[in-house]
Amino acid sequence: MTLKYDVTALGEALIDFLPVGKSEYGATLFAQNPGGAPANVLTAIDRLCGSTAFIGKVGDDIQGRYIRNVMNNLAIDTSGLILDPNYTTTMAFVDLDENGDRSFSFARKPGADTQLTKEEVNVELIQNASIFHFGSLSLTDEPARSATLYAIEEAKKAGVLVSYDPNYRAPLWPDEATAIAQMRSVVPKVDIMKLSEEECALLTGEAKPEAAADALLSQGVKCVFITLGGDGSMLRTKDVSVFQPGMNVYAVDTTGAGDAFCGAILFQLANQGITQINKDNGKRILKFANIVAGLCVEKHGGIPSMPTITDIQDVLGW
Repeated sequence: MTLKYDVTALGEALIDFLPVGKSEYGATLFAQNPGGAPANVLTAIDRLCGSTAFIGKVGDDIQGRYIRNVMNNLAIDTSGLILDPNYTTTMAFVDLDENGDRSFSFARKPGADTQLTKEEVNVELIQNASIFHFGSLSLTDEPARSATLYAIEEAKKAGVLVSYDPNYRAPLWPDEATAIAQMRSVVPKVDIMKLSEEECALLTGEAKPEAAADALLSQGVKCVFITLGGDGSMLRTKDVSVFQPGMNVYAVDTTGAGDAFCGAILFQLANQGITQINKDNGKRILKFANIVAGLCVEKHGGIPSMPTITDIQDVLGW
């Protein structure tokens, strides 16, 4: 059967408000940027000429309609995106330091993304995908948590690969213990996992990436990708261990870098699967993803900063 989508993702689509200067009175000015980790991941895949679909909920408001229009213009299938007039679209106000690293302040009490019910999940979008992807922010609150777990089970039933990016955001959890319990609870259900070096201890209790990867593999994850900041990234399977150094970039905004990396990984795995990974193609997978993430941090915003396949080809000299 020919599948319609490379990747279907479920989760949050929101607005990142990024600082763009000061007013004449000294107040910080913010620019509206569409984002949210699953939406960013799909954008990265779309820009690489992959096919994608989104499942989630935004408010039937200015921000939500803007997000839908952006996705439609990107050719992301939005038939699973619900605009709910009873809740507002989640917003994140982002502060950047001199290195482009971020801190967040969220308006999400509750945000529409937390209100997706399992009855609202468009299962056909999952069944017709090579990979189903989700993050941990849809696990923070009900009913979205149950909707996410239901979607995972439907993906498993359909034989669809399940991808998970914890994407830990402390302000959106009641406390760290709750976050750890919920983020770890889904690990045995997933096939592909991408996490940052900082998230290793949270997800496994192991601070060293190699030990963390082994801990995840022992729980049934088939393929683990760990980003190491400017140092590069690593890939671990039961039989393969690969490291690839990062590219030298001038980072202006790290928003979406991990999502760009994840999207590049899933784009490649949707086309080649995970059973064929070896040391040689593993290094190629990581190199490609490192380039996508590196180009992303040279621009501002999440969705707006995702590079195109032409951008990647220029770097690779294709």
